[in-house]
Amino acid sequence: MLQIEQLSPLYEAVQSGEIFPDSKFFTDCTPKSAPEAILAAYEEAQRQPGFDLKNFVTAHFDFPQNPDTAYESGERPLKQHLDQLWTVLQRHPDDAQGGTLIPLPFPYIVPGGRFREVYYWDSYFTMLGLQVSGRTDIIEGMVDNFAWLIDELGFIPNGNRTYYLGRSQPPFFVLMVQLLASIKGEAVLLKYRPQLEKEYAFWMEGENTLSAEHTAHRRVVRLPDGSVLNRYWDDQDTPRPEAYIEDVHVAQHSGRDASTVYRHIRAAAESGWDFSSRWFADGQNMETILTTDLVPVDLNCLLYALEKTLLQIHRQLPDRTATDIYKEKARLRKHAIQQYCWDEAAGFYMDYNHVNLSKSNSWTLAAAFPLFFNIAENEQASMVADQMEAKFLHPGGLATTLVRTGQQWDAPNGWAPLQWMTYQGLLHYHHTGLADRVRQNWQQLNEKTYAETGKMMEKYNVMDSGLKAGGGEYPNQDGFGWTNGVYLAMENK
Repeated sequence: MLQIEQLSPLYEAVQSGEIFPDSKFFTDCTPKSAPEAILAAYEEAQRQPGFDLKNFVTAHFDFPQNPDTAYESGERPLKQHLDQLWTVLQRHPDDAQGGTLIPLPFPYIVPGGRFREVYYWDSYFTMLGLQVSGRTDIIEGMVDNFAWLIDELGFIPNGNRTYYLGRSQPPFFVLMVQLLASIKGEAVLLKYRPQLEKEYAFWMEGENTLSAEHTAHRRVVRLPDGSVLNRYWDDQDTPRPEAYIEDVHVAQHSGRDASTVYRHIRAAAESGWDFSSRWFADGQNMETILTTDLVPVDLNCLLYALEKTLLQIHRQLPDRTATDIYKEKARLRKHAIQQYCWDEAAGFYMDYNHVNLSKSNSWTLAAAFPLFFNIAENEQASMVADQMEAKFLHPGGLATTLVRTGQQWDAPNGWAPLQWMTYQGLLHYHHTGLADRVRQNWQQLNEKTYAETGKMMEKYNVMDSGLKAGGGEYPNQDGFGWTNGVYLAMENK
């Protein structure tokens, strides 16, 4: 496997020269020969008159395949199209090819478009649709791939590319295992216990080193009352290879230490919300990004679910020593989420800034997670539901935030995973009418766009169905794994 840094300084020259419209394109290319040979050829070639960098790259690399018309409907009814699209989006066990792709042992589903590899949190929502389509074989293969990654690497990376090895993504593996257990039986939970425990250890690494003087380490944060919650992080503090020049520009314009800015950018990429006003100190500009200062409510709800599941698993074992440990960890986390992330005045869940010891004032759909995981009290859930209806609900579904910044995880955009988490969370607290409106608005927008384009999209403009979703570092992608999965799951409801 190739670490893209092995191609330095060619790698930086290509990305800085912006010879491809998408920075991810070059990082997905496969070298035709050893990096050392390519670099030697580059050193010689660039001294020649008329040297053309793009021609050099074309000669020395195989380009990744671009999406083709296979994503289009061919006039098929939507549900039939989605059932058949799994075959188009499926990738089979990989052979090592000398590029940045990390080979996986079992078949998997990619999102589509520029996303040519598996993505961690996307995959749970994709699996919801695979379940409806009766594709348990692919669900199991994907869970086994993630278990393999945990065993091989100690964690699940953002995606199966070497340039993602500094970070993970929202820890949905526990929900994938639960989904598979709902199909194949409780024994599934025991089967994946080792990997669930390893993932928990990854997120909690350094917990025992925290103190009143040393309040944060990697992904763990000690709060003023001694509670420990989690944050997003990345072990590297350099520009992301797949967005090299974009990150360099942000750091240059920030007036801040570049390595600090890169760390915050990478941590936001671990959140999956890359990028959003949620992570910006001024609520508007990426140059003020401060991701690692924040304790995100959604992340901590996911880890609460992991603790509860490990408790459930250990109750089935002959040695139940760990049951009291996980029971207490879950109790303490739930209490800390309520204490630090619930804003009584707003009637809403917010992230918590552990550096300035205050709640964020960023309103986001992350507030749905305490409802999805049954952490909220009934009165809190009612207040959140009221705010969702008043502030977030639009004709096409729920907006991700309340502000427009040009970032893709902000208004006016809506995303399938957050529609699902909110929809299910509302149902858990019997806000059935509002849940149905969320589902209907979202599905109708999916259907309208499909009728007009023959495609399912990565994200949608929920405020104006006549306009396409945009913003961010790349154009809206079609395909699209998690949109397909959530649509089928909602339709099945």
